[in-house]
Formats: sequence, structure tokens, C-alpha cells
Amino acid sequence: MVQRHGKDTTLKPGLSPRKRLIATRFARAQHYDKHAAIQKEICQRLTALIMTPKQQSVLEIGAGSGQLTRMLAQSIQSECWIINELCQVHSDILQQIIPAATVYIGDGEVTDYESSALGRGHSLIVSANAIQWFDQPLDFITQAAHQLRRGGQLLFSTFTPQHFHEVKSLTGQGLDYPCAEQWQAALHQAGFQVLHCLPHRRTLSFTAPYEVLRHLKNTGVTASAVSPTSQQRDKNFWNKSRLARFDQQYRQRFSYPNDDKADNIGGNTDSVSLTYEALIISAVKP
Repeated sequence: MVQRHGKDTTLKPGLSPRKRLIATRFARAQHYDKHAAIQKEICQRLTALIMTPKQQSVLEIGAGSGQLTRMLAQSIQSECWIINELCQVHSDILQQIIPAATVYIGDGEVTDYESSALGRGHSLIVSANAIQWFDQPLDFITQAAHQLRRGGQLLFSTFTPQHFHEVKSLTGQGLDYPCAEQWQAALHQAGFQVLHCLPHRRTLSFTAPYEVLRHLKNTGVTASAVSPTSQQRDKNFWNKSRLARFDQQYRQRFSYPNDDKADNIGGNTDSVSLTYEALIISAVKP
């Protein structure tokens, strides 16, 4: 059964070294909401796909700074709210957005479904731009199937293999994203009825490759390079020569005159591109 009342607490077991590093990177992205316009668009797309405004129990996974949480609070009503987030620094703001919610700080990628603080019997499980950080993202489907009630909706976004392909092709760093076919196969295997599984693609343009890196830092995405053994390597990754080579190669491969196909950040004629491609998924547990 889902807990109906509670307060800020911590999931057990504690975070792995990789998850702690991810949490640290996002905690440092203090201006996330200012720079995360595409993420906000994704949250709006998710909110529009909610099947009913009246819910029995809502579980949000990886709430971050509360972009989606605010939209949920304005769009739906629920008898029970449970909000999970990895970063302790976001706890207070999430509690302020929905005072009646139970906020759990910790790793939402749990395996003990029966006794997990995230509970069972939810009518809606929702997550925006978070599941790709799981060690085993596709296993989220099985997790959600255990936690949803019959007729419950699973609604989430993740990113596709084309996401940030410019940066990944030059650095070799980034997350491995399952494709749409893999997500649909996992959903069908778990017994879900897939209602929506479509990409949301946007291209931003910047005046220089350095501005791309600044954008990634401001949105916490530098965490995409982390692995259990990469912390020291990552600290020394952007030395002067590597940064100069990155700048040159980025301009050579991903520079073009600015046009109306991209959202220019800076206003110059010459731009470099950065591609966002999210996958918006909605499914129902029969």
C-alpha cells in the first residue's frame, strides 16, 4: 500500500558512487530552470498527455528542481503525492510546491518494490528527463509495472541515441540511450498498452562551441560523462589543448549560417548546433 502521509526522508540503500556524482553535478546547476527551456517543453508535453485530472496516487521519479512538479500541481488533483529526487538540495522547494506530498530524497532506481518507500498502487507514475540516468533504464518499465495499479498510467520522457550527438561524436563521452524500439519492446513485455511513443526533437544554436559546454554545465548535463571509474579522468578532461581541438572540430562539423530551423543563443550569423531529442512515452497497465 502507498503511504498517505510523510515527510522528507532518505531512501535506503544509500547512493552508489556514480549516483552521488550525478547528484553533485545537478546540485551545482543552480541556474537550471533559466537554461532548461527544452526540458520545460518536454514537461509541457507530458502534462498534456495525462489521461485524467483526478488521481488516487501520483509518484514522480527524479523531480529535480520541480519543473514538472509545478505543472502537475496546477493541472491535476491527487489524494496522495509521492515525490522522489536524487539531490537533497531540491527537497525544500519540492515540498513547497506540493506541501501535502511526501518527498523522498534518494535513488529512484530501486529493486525492493514491496517495501520501497516509493510504494505501490499508484494511478500515475510520471518522470521527466530522469530515467536515462538509471544504471539499467529499461528495467524502469518492470519497476513501474509493479508499482502501478490496474488502469494506471505510466508517463515519462527519456532521450534517444541522437540526443547531443554533436558532443558525443567529438568527445566519445555520454550516456547510452535505448532506442524507441527497445522501449516499446520492454513495455509490451511488461504487459503495458502503449498509447504514445514519439520523439520530440529540437536544435539549439550557439555562437561558439564553448557556449555549448557552458549550456551543458548550466543544465547539469556534464554528469553524462560519469561512470564508476571516470571521476579523476573527468576532472582533467578539458585541458587547454583538448578544448582548442574540440572548438576547431565542432566548428568544422557542426557550424552553419543561422536560420529559422534553430533557436539562436547569442544572435550571430554563424552558429553551431546542439541537438535535443527526447522520447515521450505514455502507456497504461491493463
